[in-house]
Amino acid sequence: MNPTRQRRLTIVIIVLVAVIISAALAVYALQQNMNYLFTPSQVQAGEATHYKTFRLGGMVKQGSIQRSSDSLKVTFTVIDASGAMPVEYDGILPDLFRENQSVITTGHMDNGRFVATEVLAKHDETYMPKELKDAMTKAHAGKHIDEAANQDKPQP
Repeated sequence: MNPTRQRRLTIVIIVLVAVIISAALAVYALQQNMNYLFTPSQVQAGEATHYKTFRLGGMVKQGSIQRSSDSLKVTFTVIDASGAMPVEYDGILPDLFRENQSVITTGHMDNGRFVATEVLAKHDETYMPKELKDAMTKAHAGKHIDEAANQDKPQP
């Protein structure tokens, strides 16, 4: 092999190694920033144990909101068809946050409760995020739950 070909081959190998390393680092960084959505029953079944941070979606249970009198700390329970998960949040809640409304929280598990760093509430009576709707449909599969009857819609 002559020196020119050897030099070209070395450069090609170095470029390929650099591309592979940068692609691996990009995939690793994206995996660290992904937030998976789970329902309370999925979390209780252990499906979220491999994730440090994830999203929890469901409905705020009636009568479960408790506000601290000396701080912004709020505790409430998120429910789905067959599960409930206590949530703790320290911060200002969205204006549309209330009982019997869909909510998505981002955070992590700590001693059997979900510690939220962000709380999102649905913006009107007909909106539900696609991920939450799919997860709740999957959770309700085979349980003969009429989703239309369970939604809190005002009647004309």
